[in-house]
Amino acid sequence: MSIFIMILLLSLLILVHEAGHFFAARAFGIKVDKFGFGLPVGPTLYKTKVGDVEVLVHALLLGGYVSFPDDEKDCELPKDSPERFMNKPAWQKAIVVSAGVIANVICGIALVILVASVTGKLPSGNYEIYASDISAPKEASIWDSGLKSGDKIVKANDCEINNVYSFITIVKNSAQSHGRITSDIVDENYKLIKQLNPGLTKDEIIPEGVAIRLPERPASEVITLDKYSAKGAKYFKPAGTKIDENLKSLVKEVQNKRVYVSNGKYTIFDIAMALSNGKHPVNLVVERDGQMLNLKPIYPDEKGIIGLGLSTKQTMIETKTPTSVVKESWIYLWDNTYMMMYSLGQLFTGNIPLKDMHGVVAITKIGGDMIDKSGKSSGFLLAALISMNLALLNILPIPALDGGHLMFLIIEKIIGRPVDEKIIEVVSTVFFSLLIILMIFVVFNDIILIVQK
Repeated sequence: MSIFIMILLLSLLILVHEAGHFFAARAFGIKVDKFGFGLPVGPTLYKTKVGDVEVLVHALLLGGYVSFPDDEKDCELPKDSPERFMNKPAWQKAIVVSAGVIANVICGIALVILVASVTGKLPSGNYEIYASDISAPKEASIWDSGLKSGDKIVKANDCEINNVYSFITIVKNSAQSHGRITSDIVDENYKLIKQLNPGLTKDEIIPEGVAIRLPERPASEVITLDKYSAKGAKYFKPAGTKIDENLKSLVKEVQNKRVYVSNGKYTIFDIAMALSNGKHPVNLVVERDGQMLNLKPIYPDEKGIIGLGLSTKQTMIETKTPTSVVKESWIYLWDNTYMMMYSLGQLFTGNIPLKDMHGVVAITKIGGDMIDKSGKSSGFLLAALISMNLALLNILPIPALDGGHLMFLIIEKIIGRPVDEKIIEVVSTVFFSLLIILMIFVVFNDIILIVQK
């Protein structure tokens, strides 16, 4: 039932988008031949006539369209008919093209306001993260950190912790000997080793059997996240470079030691690099009994595990008054839409790989799970964000999308005449084909995601 509700909500968003085009066209006296639900690829499941408009439902239910007489080669309307889209002023055509995007934005706002009004609250997007059971081995550093069950985790390595993802990302990337080193940490460790062993030069191979004093507390990289990585809007990319394969055996020989006996193969700079691929602290600030406490460092093991269970509690924002409903709905949509825009930019720049691009199949499954877990209001909020996402994607200047049509209208305004229809047709067909290929790829990603879960 929850998946069925999610399908209905997604279908509503498509209908709203196409209805925006439809009613805007009718308002300017433009004839609409077809109202299509789904893309005209493959079989048509259903068609009927409503007035003078043919309504069609296609098998590929991943979009929709409104067709004007200009799109039909055998249209009976005269070329100079005022009912033709092409014969309208550029500003009217721009409004018709933009109307679907505008309808999706209005729909997104309406859905959030509906949830805020009915439930009296909206999710803040933040969670309170609490330490629960500690299940680490007795020799693990977490036992000496001062952490207690029930502590609220406020910060980790100066990054505010308001979701599980950010905490786990910091811990996982702080794994002991994770294979990456940064030049700053290497230089710092070299200075420490040089102070303890002043007789050796940087590039001198240490003779076999010579004992090298190692610093009691080597410098180590502290992993932290920026606000976008902390929210999951982009991937966290560890700094530094991979340590040389030849030094991996040395890493094990120098870790947790005060003295290293040379085997005649390495320099003190090699030792500095090996020490820099050691432990990485996780410095926690927790709230306990209303007080903020700085704990002793916790050092994850080689798998990035500290042996801590977590419990979460989502913080909600009250929307009890009309003013708070409007204000908090706006903030909710703005914050989430901004993060979507940022993530979209990361996708185009390659910082988020295409394998993590998902579509309607995954959204339906995830939305259904959210409805099962948190109720219908969460499904409506997800639909609101998808509606905003549809608006953003459609307004991009890509031929075959609304933004592409707007781009051609802007070109028309600049050059003083319409762009050649054959050029528009060829370019739009190419990009439409690419979009179909992308959709197939995204559906494949969705199926893989669902199967793996």
